[in-house]
Amino acid sequence: MNLLFIGDIVGRPGREALRSCLESLVARHRVDFTIANIENAAGGMGVTQPVAEEILAAGVDVLTTGNHVWRHRGAVGYIDAEPRLLRPANYPPGAPGRGAAVFMTAHSGPVGVLNLLGRTFMHPLDCPFRAADREIEQLRGKTPVIVVDMHAEATSEKLAIGWRLDGRVSAVLGTHTHVQTADERILPRGTAYITDVGMTGPRDSILGVKAEPVIEHFLSGMPTHFEVAGGPTVLNGVVVSIDTETGLARSLERVIESVGAQT
Repeated sequence: MNLLFIGDIVGRPGREALRSCLESLVARHRVDFTIANIENAAGGMGVTQPVAEEILAAGVDVLTTGNHVWRHRGAVGYIDAEPRLLRPANYPPGAPGRGAAVFMTAHSGPVGVLNLLGRTFMHPLDCPFRAADREIEQLRGKTPVIVVDMHAEATSEKLAIGWRLDGRVSAVLGTHTHVQTADERILPRGTAYITDVGMTGPRDSILGVKAEPVIEHFLSGMPTHFEVAGGPTVLNGVVVSIDTETGLARSLERVIESVGAQT
């Protein structure tokens, strides 16, 4: 099975980059299943029903999120109704939606997807390590193929989850920091790992937003209004090849697709 994971989609430019690139990526890499993190897909922060439905209609099979999942009020009701939209599994009991689920592919069998949120430098939630243990036990009863979106700030926390889950899941793929890392590897027991998949959105930006307000914020220490940047876009992602019998990864390849005028 070839699985495509698309890094954090930022605003309309990110959604347009997705629509522009997805069909050719699926064909080129013979992709069986596609996951995208849509943490920042609605106006640069959060999720809305129209935005999620737009991305699903473009051909993405499952949507993951992170710490901004509740930014827009309508997401609370929608996430309960849309099984393809996940929120982190380590939200406390009673939170709307679900943090893990199993999905069917057309030809390659079931895929388990688990969404986790880190705690280091983030708003504290329940322990992602214990949540992972709990959810993986449930998922492995249904499929050996399990992909984890570890949405976290700290490299150390992402690595710790990777090593903790090595051999128990197919892939641990980091999101949230919007900068694609070059540390992709297959861990010793067969789990694919990368610290951050990267961002899908404006290339000439600071994490997808206009540079000037961010720079002003650093200079002055005062609140500033961030806006999604324009210009050329980039799609960051990874393609993971997985043995559907064992659930272990065969390979992990980074994807970088540029859209629009390049300089």
